[in-house]
Amino acid sequence: MVADSDDGAGPSRLLRTKAAVLLTSVVAVLSVITGIVNIGTVEVTGPLAVYIPEAVARTAGFTGAMTGFLVLLSAYGLRRGYRIAWYATVVLLPVTALQGLAQSSVFSYPLVALSVLTMPTVLVNWDYFTRPLDLSLTQLASLAAVLGVQVYGTVGTYALREEFNGVNTVLDAFYFTIVTASTVGYGDITATSQFGRLFSMSVLVTGVASFGVALGTLLGPLIEARLATALGNMSDKQLDLLENHYIVIGYGDLTEPILESLGDRQAVVITQDAENAKRLRDHGFEVVTDDPSDEEPLHRLHIERARGLIAATNDDAQDAMTILTARELNPDLRIVAAATDRENVRKLRRAGADIVLSPAVLGGRLLVESAFGNDEPERVVEELLDDGDRSQNE
Repeated sequence: MVADSDDGAGPSRLLRTKAAVLLTSVVAVLSVITGIVNIGTVEVTGPLAVYIPEAVARTAGFTGAMTGFLVLLSAYGLRRGYRIAWYATVVLLPVTALQGLAQSSVFSYPLVALSVLTMPTVLVNWDYFTRPLDLSLTQLASLAAVLGVQVYGTVGTYALREEFNGVNTVLDAFYFTIVTASTVGYGDITATSQFGRLFSMSVLVTGVASFGVALGTLLGPLIEARLATALGNMSDKQLDLLENHYIVIGYGDLTEPILESLGDRQAVVITQDAENAKRLRDHGFEVVTDDPSDEEPLHRLHIERARGLIAATNDDAQDAMTILTARELNPDLRIVAAATDRENVRKLRRAGADIVLSPAVLGGRLLVESAFGNDEPERVVEELLDDGDRSQNE
C-alpha cells in the first residue's frame, strides 16, 4: 500500500519489484518440481534428447531441485531488499535455464521460458535491492566454523581414506563429513582403524558444536524479531511495502497527536520502549521497536523511500543523533523536529532538520495572542514558521 504519492512512479516501481520477487519465486518452485520429476526419469525426451546423455539429464534433475531451493532462498532475500540476494538471483536464473535444457524433458520447457523471462525483470530493478546483509562478528565466526569443519573433515577423510572403507573420492569424503557432523551416521562408511575412529570423533564433536553455535547465532535474532513483532512491531512483509511514508521518531507527548494529524497518510513510529510500542499498536498505529539513531532500523524502514521524518520526543539529544543519521542516509529527506528546550532549536537545525519548532514558544505565543483578543491563531503560526525559515537561512 502506497499512501499520498505525488505521482505514479512510486507505485509502478513497487509493482515492478514485486513482480521480480514473484517471478523468481515461481522459477524456484518450478525448478524444484521439474528436478524431482526428472530424478526418476529413465529416458530422455525432447528436442535435445539426442545430445543429452541420460546420466547428465538425471544429474541435472537432482541439481535442479537443489538449485530451486537456493533460488527460493534468493527470492526471500529479494523480498527483504538484500543486494546479495539480487546477485545470487542473477547468477542462479541462467543456471536454472541451463539445467532445464539439460533435463531435456517436456516438463522443463516452462522452467526454461520463465527463467529467461525473469532475468530482465530482475535486472531492471537492480537499484531497488540495496539493503546490505549485516552479519555480526559472532554470526560470521559461526558460519566460518561450520565451513571450517566441512573442509577439515573432507580433506582429512580423503587424506586418511585408507583408514576408512568406502572412501575413494573427494565426494565420498565430503559425504562422510556431512553425515558424521550432522549426527545422521548411516553406517555405510566406517573407520577401520583406531586412528580413523579418533579422527571421526573429532569431526563429530567439532561438527555438532559448530552447528549448534551457528543455529543459536543465526536463528536467535530471528526468534527475537518474531517476539518483538508479537509485542507490537511491524512484520517484515509490511516493512517491505513502505513507500512515500512518514517516519515518526521516538515516543513523547506529541507522538499521538502527530499520528492523528497525519490521518490516512502512511506513518511508522520507531521507539525503543516496548510498552509504548505496544500501546501505539493497540491504538492502530504501525510501530517498530528499535533504536531510531541506528542506521540498521532506519534501513529497515526504507528511509531512502520515505517522504518525511518527524522528530518530536522529549529528548533533544536523542533527536539530534537521529536527525544526523537520517540526513546521512537520505540527504533529500524532509525532516521536521520539535525542540523541548528552546535553546536547542539551532542545534537541531545544525544537525540537519529542515524545520524546527519549539512547542513551548509556540504555545506561549498563542496564549498571549489569545489573551490580547487575537482570534486568528493561524496567522501567529504562519509568522513563527516564517521566522524559523529566516533563522535557518541565516
